[in-house]
Parts: sequence; structure tokens; C-alpha cells
Amino acid sequence: MKKIGVYTSGGDAPGMNACVRAVVRTAIYNGLEVVGIRRGYQGMIDSDFDRMETRSVANIIQRGGTILKTARCEEFRTPEGRAKAAINLKNAGIEGLVCIGGNGSYAGALALYNEHQIPTIGLPGTIDNDLYGTDYTIGYDTAINTAVDAIDKIRDTADSHNRVFLVEVMGRDAGFIGISVGISGGAEGIFIPEQEGEMDKIIEHFDHTERRTKAFSIIVVAEGDEYGGATALHNVLKDRYPDLNVRTTILGHIQRGGSPTAQDRVLASRLGYEAVLALLRGEGSKAVGIERGNVVLTSFEDAIGKRKKVDQDLITMAEVLAR
Repeated sequence: MKKIGVYTSGGDAPGMNACVRAVVRTAIYNGLEVVGIRRGYQGMIDSDFDRMETRSVANIIQRGGTILKTARCEEFRTPEGRAKAAINLKNAGIEGLVCIGGNGSYAGALALYNEHQIPTIGLPGTIDNDLYGTDYTIGYDTAINTAVDAIDKIRDTADSHNRVFLVEVMGRDAGFIGISVGISGGAEGIFIPEQEGEMDKIIEHFDHTERRTKAFSIIVVAEGDEYGGATALHNVLKDRYPDLNVRTTILGHIQRGGSPTAQDRVLASRLGYEAVLALLRGEGSKAVGIERGNVVLTSFEDAIGKRKKVDQDLITMAEVLAR
């Protein structure tokens, strides 16, 4: 193998640039040429390729977002679109790929491998931490720290006005952000997609008049919880408790931005380094992750098809500490 490509795909995550940097510098150290593919799968179809050198990734380890950009690409979802991408890659001499992204990005890489035999190593770049085959994903630590910082500020005003604040965090299908932010933010309630019946506990909490009128509360809500997010939950609480002073804050895409934490930079660097080594060993159609401190390879089929679960012990602990 003499030339590889690297691209970022799906939602951006803090640490993607650190990961690109590690891929480029590890590849060059091992005598490989590296091509940056801009805008993910759309860039493959458009032949939006740039040769990358060591200096190309200087001064980016601290930057959020992705210098390679990311974009949706409906054309790549079709066999014809993937065939066009494969032809462009082969014409450019690209023999292997490093994909930094989430579940959908892995699915695209798997299809490209199955149909056109282009070996690809996936790296888990998503703030949701929901990819099977790794304990942590790139961007997760930064996202939860951003959300906790916001909750600490909200807590100050909640305390001053004896208000209930519903704080919505990202997590359409998984509650990893919600549970971590809820615990570290001292929330009185945590609503996540994996847990049902949380409303009964909140009602039990607010049915005590003194809690409703004299104390402030922070409730963390994942956007994909059973009630449909913080706004829907706000309406439920106001209908039941008209006297309750409720405010809702939706943190939204602020969780995706910002300079990555040291932990995310180290994780991204380690995974990027290992991805290049995996390609050089002849691996393909696999994702690199870290489990219990060790580097592991997981097939794309398992990374996509198997579900990573929120630790039930954390959910139980959160309920105990919220009382």
C-alpha cells in the first residue's frame, strides 16, 4: 500500500482534527502518501481530493469541527453513486481509507468495501458515544464537559429564583450524554431513551409541596426520551403543576463545538495512529476502538448492528443520588 485517503463524515465532533492529524503524520512516517477527502462521501463523488503533508495538519489539534468538512450525500446511498466514488478513488491511486464518523459513516464504508473491495478502517467520531466496539467515542468527553459547564451556570440562576430547569442535551437514540451530564450536574431527574417510567419518579418528587415551592431542580432530558424532549416535558409539568416555575433550555449544537478536551485529543490521536497500522497490516472493513484501555478491532457489521447499552448501574446510582 502506497497511498491512503482520510475523510470525516456525519456529524462533526471535537477531536476529529486531532484524529486527522494522527492519521496523516503516522502515514507519512511509514512512507505512505495521504490524500484528504473533503466533505466525506460527497467529496469522493466529486473527486475533491487534496494531498496532505505534515505541515497540512500543523496547529489543528486544538481546533473543534473538521478541517476536511463533512456533508450529506444522497447520491452515495445508491450503487451508482458508490461506483462513481470507487472509480474516482482508484483513479487517484488511493488503495485504502480511514473513515472518521459514526454509524451511518461506517455503513457507507462497509458498502464500499463489499461492492468495490476498498479496505477501510473506521474511527468512532461522534459525541453520542453510541458505537459498539469502543468504550468512548471521539468528541464525547468534550460534549459532556460543555453540557456540564452550561448546567453549572444554569444552576446559579435556578437557585436564585427557585426555578425548575429542564435542560435538553443531545441523544436522539442513546442516553450516554444524558446520564453522564445528569450525574455530574447533580440533576434531580434524568430522562433518556433507554429508561421508561421516569415521569413517575418526577411526579413523586414534585407532589411534595415544599419541594415544589421552595427548592430548585435541574432535570436533564435527552432529545430522544419517551416524551419527545424537554419542550414536551415542560408542557406535561405545567399542566400538572400550574404553580411550578419551569424554564427550559435546549443546549443543541453547542455540544458539538469547541476545543476538544485533553482526553479527546489523546483518544483521537491513539485511534488515528492505530488505524494506519491496521491498514498496513492488511486489515479492512473494521473499526478501531478502545476497550478497557486496550486497542480492539470490530467488524463494521458488528459496529453497525450491535447495540451499545448505557450501564444500568449508572442509572440506578443516578436515581439514588437524586433523592
